[in-house]
Amino acid sequence: MLKNLSRIGLLVLAATAVAAASTAIAAAASVLSTPRRAAASSFAAGVAEAPAETPADGVFQAPLDGPVTVTRGFEPPSDRYAAGHRGVDLAGAPGQTVRSAGEGTVVFAGMVGGRPVVSVEHPGGVRTTYEPVSATVVRGQVVSRGTPLGTLRPGHPNCPVAACLHWGLRTDGSVYLDPMTLLRPARVRLLPLR
Repeated sequence: MLKNLSRIGLLVLAATAVAAASTAIAAAASVLSTPRRAAASSFAAGVAEAPAETPADGVFQAPLDGPVTVTRGFEPPSDRYAAGHRGVDLAGAPGQTVRSAGEGTVVFAGMVGGRPVVSVEHPGGVRTTYEPVSATVVRGQVVSRGTPLGTLRPGHPNCPVAACLHWGLRTDGSVYLDPMTLLRPARVRLLPLR
């Protein structure tokens, strides 16, 4: 009997994990393009991997030109007020052009905590943030994917190179997501229960 209860407990835990993963996939799917939405729907149906994305179907791009080098990855907070790293730090160079990852509207361009920040609201209820950036855009300005937002400034804390761009992504419900998911389709792998 105890063995059966243990199995039931494991099944409940597995079902909870699948439900949580489905919720995360649904949140990420809301920011993806139509071809990616179809792939995200197939994930919910249990398909292991999405088809590879081609540059023609991408809605978003990296905010810095050249190869993307992450110096610090996304570390989601356990709750809204907990510690974490709510974005990724990308290696760059002082004065490098910072571009909008996608089309949208500039909703903020100014100082936050002594650092220059630009935020862009995108269709689908997501917002990307960029810091430290000397803005060349203003609040209310409509931007396209690749539109210059400003120039990268040095001085990001714990940056191991001359300048790092902190790039963030959050939903309109203030749920932080890994912005790197905008550049590649999410992969979900289901493992068998034992």
